[in-house]
Amino acid sequence: MTDSAQTTRDPENIALFAGLAAEWWDPEGSSRLLHRINPTRLGYIREIIVGHFGLDPRKRRALEGLRALDIGCGAGLVAEPLARMGAEVEGLDAGAELIDAARAHAATQQLPIRYTAGDILEFAPRHKARYDIVTCLEVVEHVADIAPFLSALSSLLKPGGLLIISTPNRTPISWAVLIAGAEKITRMIPDGGHDWHQFLTPDELTRHLAEAGLVVQGFKGLNWSPMKGFHLSDDLSINYIGTAVSA
Repeated sequence: MTDSAQTTRDPENIALFAGLAAEWWDPEGSSRLLHRINPTRLGYIREIIVGHFGLDPRKRRALEGLRALDIGCGAGLVAEPLARMGAEVEGLDAGAELIDAARAHAATQQLPIRYTAGDILEFAPRHKARYDIVTCLEVVEHVADIAPFLSALSSLLKPGGLLIISTPNRTPISWAVLIAGAEKITRMIPDGGHDWHQFLTPDELTRHLAEAGLVVQGFKGLNWSPMKGFHLSDDLSINYIGTAVSA
């Protein structure tokens, strides 16, 4: 492993989430917030991909013919739905235990997803310009060095390829909701799993993506209310999801 590869990884964070691998698919377990937000994320992902590539939204397997990579895939909460939509899917995660759980669950679903345990800086040189779609959801806030991470990510996309990325914003309300509330009080997410100071604002993420050769198309807020549950909005203050295109 190179020194630069080491700088993108947070070993303690990787170990924390890898320790949750066995319960990743439990909708009431430590990943229950991901389970609850996933339908909203997947609806956005499908709509964006279909629109970007001019696909038929009426087709159940609308993504057939496209190659997708889910970075920071965990045990497969996004990779499996992408495969069901027809894409040829691969998943990459730094946690070997999570990849083991992902492979085991995909086997029970008879989904031909190719999973790799490893660091993106080691993976990217062998897979340059391979993917039509890269998803990177709730990952960049865990990355120790964002610039080489996004540069490697960008190199994986074909020209005109699509990145879909989501992450928490760094605002007082995101600290109150995600750190004080979701981690410390309700335990909806693992305690100690996030460092608020590593959260990126939309402007910061846009700048980092541009430096990596990716052009942001826009962001939507991922929010919750008693009336709507999890939904998309124009409020980016807590968590947001967006798209960028490879030049």
